[in-house]
Amino acid sequence: MNFDVHAVPSPSYVVDEGLLIQNLEKLKSVIDRTGCKILLAQKGFSMFSVYPLIGKYLNGVTSSGLLEARLGYEEMGKEVHTYAPAFSEAEFDDILKYSDHIVFNSFRQWIQFKERVQNYPKQIECGIRINPEYSEIEVDLYNPCFAYSRFGVTLDQFEPDQLDGISGLHFHTMCEQNSDTLERTIQVVDEKFGKYLKNMKWINFGGGHHITRSDYDVETLIRSIQFMQDKYGLEVYLEPGEAIALNTGFLVATVMDTMYNGMPIAILDTSATTHMPDVLEMPYRPEIIGAGMPGEKAHTFRLGGPTCLAGDVIGDYSFDEPLKPGDKLVFCDMAHYSMVKNNTFNGINLPSIVLNSVDNGIQVIKEFGYEDFKERLS
Repeated sequence: MNFDVHAVPSPSYVVDEGLLIQNLEKLKSVIDRTGCKILLAQKGFSMFSVYPLIGKYLNGVTSSGLLEARLGYEEMGKEVHTYAPAFSEAEFDDILKYSDHIVFNSFRQWIQFKERVQNYPKQIECGIRINPEYSEIEVDLYNPCFAYSRFGVTLDQFEPDQLDGISGLHFHTMCEQNSDTLERTIQVVDEKFGKYLKNMKWINFGGGHHITRSDYDVETLIRSIQFMQDKYGLEVYLEPGEAIALNTGFLVATVMDTMYNGMPIAILDTSATTHMPDVLEMPYRPEIIGAGMPGEKAHTFRLGGPTCLAGDVIGDYSFDEPLKPGDKLVFCDMAHYSMVKNNTFNGINLPSIVLNSVDNGIQVIKEFGYEDFKERLS
């Protein structure tokens, strides 16, 4: 962290442009070595003020529906890929307008929209999402291939007689994993769907690739991409979201009050349930700069948010000195799945969005207020 915490609003998400560029350079090196295409999965990171920067390195965006497709189209202006478990009739014409690739979750959906795609003035590549029924994710909440999953077509439901107009297959079976998992997954995909890949133009490896993590094995990723390129002559797409923004962002918070109930407690202006919901959903314990595990340092505090939810607890942390009102805390790795998932429950205001620019230092991109809260309601 190389910025003054007192120079930014509290609470605020601070994205460090230099760290973001480091991630983008690593991803671009994979593109350069293999000729694959890497797309920003907007579901993980949608800070569109940095889309022009991301677009200098990556090939475009992936979208989970109409609004993300429009955002990527308007703010990055490169390839837009769109996938949803089901598409709305009312929205589909606009999805066609903004998308270059559309991936369908079922052959029923493909048949439903096929004519509209093929009659559209611009050429749109279409694909089918497959479910190889193989995943190494242990938590069902994040496992696209767990029993009775709604994602993708399994081999026994595949309809080869409906492939006319389909130019690619898409799978997404990973979450925060290394490339050894990808390599094993590709073996299953090849074994089950290889006979259909022979006639395809591209394959999409989906997301969940932690490419920018320090221990990530890039060489196995390269080998996996080249396997599909060499065996089937396929163009390969990857669509990580987390890898783009991994370890590039911080959440600056302030202690508002302290109290004691069996242990010291600090109430922050930052909430787990509204500002970092994955802390409760995953769940996980975010790191705080200068803090330790409970009991590791002299003073252990339970950190809670300002909402009425009893479980709005971020976790227990220890500090060298007792916390007091006005103290600043900096949570790490808060760029991805934070801005895209936060909410205004209890009328709690959203954190400001700040860019720590390489050339211009701290830039407050956006601050929120009453109108942002009100306009979500009626």
